[in-house]
Amino acid sequence: MSRSKRSWAGLFGAAIGILTALYVARSEAATAEFRDLRIEVVGDGRPVVLIPGLNSAAATWTETCAALQPGVQCHIVQLPGFAGAPAVAADNFQHGMRDRLLAYLDDRQLERPVVIGHSLGGTLALQMAAEKPGRIERLVIVDALPFLAGLRGMTPEAARGMAAGMRQQMLSATPVQWEAGTRQGAAGMSRSPANTERVVAWGLASDRATTAQAMSELWGEDLRPLLPRITAPTLVLGAWAAYEPMGATLESTRRIFETQYAGLNGAKVAMSQRGHHFLMWDDADWLVGEVKGFLATK
Repeated sequence: MSRSKRSWAGLFGAAIGILTALYVARSEAATAEFRDLRIEVVGDGRPVVLIPGLNSAAATWTETCAALQPGVQCHIVQLPGFAGAPAVAADNFQHGMRDRLLAYLDDRQLERPVVIGHSLGGTLALQMAAEKPGRIERLVIVDALPFLAGLRGMTPEAARGMAAGMRQQMLSATPVQWEAGTRQGAAGMSRSPANTERVVAWGLASDRATTAQAMSELWGEDLRPLLPRITAPTLVLGAWAAYEPMGATLESTRRIFETQYAGLNGAKVAMSQRGHHFLMWDDADWLVGEVKGFLATK
């Protein structure tokens, strides 16, 4: 390509980016408050609910929402207790959030929206779709498994016992231990050191009791029996590269995802080549392309 053509291509790309940003800015509505959830509504068109993961802020999805414009109305969720948001008491955090999110869909009269969830947000999306089959049009699950403890070869019974002990250890940790554990947990979440520090800051700003409860549920609950109840077409996007030093390969990790989602009829699994857990940051163009392609299918 000649220098002049490259220059025009660059200017065209920049113009598209500016127009998209202006479109999103003009379309952004005031943040909605609903039963302890804080939800940013951005854009107009097909409703897409975006749920972040453990300890994460709604800002996890800001760039993804912008990249999906126009024609999409994003409902970007901030879960309580995470990243500085006020906490709420709940015997089962995920069940409580599942019910609140389903109630939000009804309150806002969102007819069969798309739901996209990352990590814990992905397990929430699975639970929503299983609780109300047919209520959600499509699911996109970003780097989440229905039985996380299966990675350690545990039975569901062993996982529940391990999760209870994990929760107690988290609650009894000293402030120094808590910060060290937060930093250790964030390591490898993103290829970008700046984004890793972002994850650390969110974790340290999160409510400890909420984090401990939600983490114990992630490790202790086996959602695989729920999968046959889900009728929504589902796209699962997986990451593997952070585990390469431990011997993981793309194909071995793909097999884990495909095995765990075997009970979800028609689920499509796609793997990022190099992204870490926060795929919306590390492999943004690939993720957006996969989502757009999936939403365009009949």
